[in-house]
Amino acid sequence: MTGTPLVAGNARVKDTRKLSRRSVRTERRLFLADGPKAVAEALALPGCVVEVFATPQATEQHAGLVDGAPVWTLVDDRALASLSDSVTPAGVVAVCRHLDVPLEEALSGTPRLVAVCADVRDPGNAGTVLRTADAAGADAVVLAGSSVDAYNPKTVRATVGSLFHLPVALAPDPDAAVAAARGAGLQVLAADGDGEVDLFAADDLLARPTAWLLGNEAHGLPADLAASADHRVRIPIRGRAESLNLATAAAVCLYASARAQRVS
Repeated sequence: MTGTPLVAGNARVKDTRKLSRRSVRTERRLFLADGPKAVAEALALPGCVVEVFATPQATEQHAGLVDGAPVWTLVDDRALASLSDSVTPAGVVAVCRHLDVPLEEALSGTPRLVAVCADVRDPGNAGTVLRTADAAGADAVVLAGSSVDAYNPKTVRATVGSLFHLPVALAPDPDAAVAAARGAGLQVLAADGDGEVDLFAADDLLARPTAWLLGNEAHGLPADLAASADHRVRIPIRGRAESLNLATAAAVCLYASARAQRVS
């Protein structure tokens, strides 16, 4: 970590900036983690970080991170801003290796709680589901079908570091994800506003090892996919709200399972 900070027009900075595109992230199996919290969590995971870019001011503020980085590169404010999609960049961005694992690996062992997101498109929702699954003690998260890229900068930011805490699998076929979950000894519960099971009256069911199947923000789960679950579970709406958004529904369902499993 020596020399003059790199500027936005520097070839290395410009090449790294290409990771803002999903196609480049996929090809290189690399992504950007923005902010000191995400960088700290990435550095705590052996072999995850390739390089850290930081402004001199951020380097001084977060000096405790420097020794853990394989490469720490100084950049000026404009160069750092070009690598960040945050409105107010925090001054430090890490280039990280992809973290997703094969579906079979994510479901290995004896999992008790898994979230399977089918066609979840909003990066903030996907990141929040992952963060909530981590907080609830889930064993893995599966992004199935045409779900948003796990490494979208907004998704990564919304996980607030949880992306680095638990296995994430990418499954192009939601039906295959359901079959794999069942093969791992998990019952599959579909979160469905028209479900036949009331979440508040399902403690015996919730105490079992479970994969929660969560659908698209606008359209929910396709009828055939919901029907493939062992049960369709509805969250009671006691007030006048039409529904809950995806991230909130996921939190309610995951924590209901976590509570029931703890006391069973």
